[in-house]
Formats: sequence, structure tokens, C-alpha cells
Amino acid sequence: QLQLVESGGGLAQAGGSLRLSCAASGRTFGNYAMGWFRQTPGKEREFVTAVSWNGGSTKYSDSVKGRFTTSRDNTKNTVYLQMNSLKPEDTAVYYCAADTYGLGEPRAEARFFAYWGQGTQVTVSS
Repeated sequence: QLQLVESGGGLAQAGGSLRLSCAASGRTFGNYAMGWFRQTPGKEREFVTAVSWNGGSTKYSDSVKGRFTTSRDNTKNTVYLQMNSLKPEDTAVYYCAADTYGLGEPRAEARFFAYWGQGTQVTVSS
């Protein structure tokens, strides 16, 4: 089992920034591609971004491209999501997740991610 714990969520104003962290434990973190997803009530979980096992390849949804950046530090077993130029529509619960296929182009489909954190709330006020 890989345990994932997100932190860093909270309240931000539109145009502001937040940085989420996701700490992993239990298995070899570097074996996994890591992703961030978000969800609002009544909607399906939405892909935000993903990063390959070594940080060499990333993928972003069109809605966050140019505003959000994902990175990872395998020495700290942690993946990060830097969110800039926040918009009210970014309000959601954000989840980090681990994809057992760590190599190559990161995948965006939630069904490929075997491990999930408990989520952290991000609220952006206008």
C-alpha cells in the first residue's frame, strides 16, 4: 500500500496562489507517476495534472495550463502543486493519486491511479 496525505489547501483570493503538497509513505515513491485531481459536489473527479516518476514529463488539463505547475522531490517522497492566478472556478477538493505505471507520458484517466489521498479543500473567493 502507498499512503498519500495532502496538505496546503485553504482559502485564497482570486489572482492569488496556493501550494499543495502530497507526502507519500509505504512503498517506493519513485516507482509511481503522480497526479492531481479535483472534485466539486455533484461533479465527477477532474484531472488537473500529472508528473512521471522522475519529473521529466508532465501533463496538464487545459483549464490549468500556464497557471499550475506540478513537481516532485523523490528524496522527500513528496509531490507538489503550485497554483497561481487562482480563479473561483478552481474551488474544489484536490486529491493526489499514484499511478503504478511510472514511466513515459503521464496518464490522465482516474481509473489508472491505484492510490488516493484523502483530499484537501481549496476555496477561491472572487
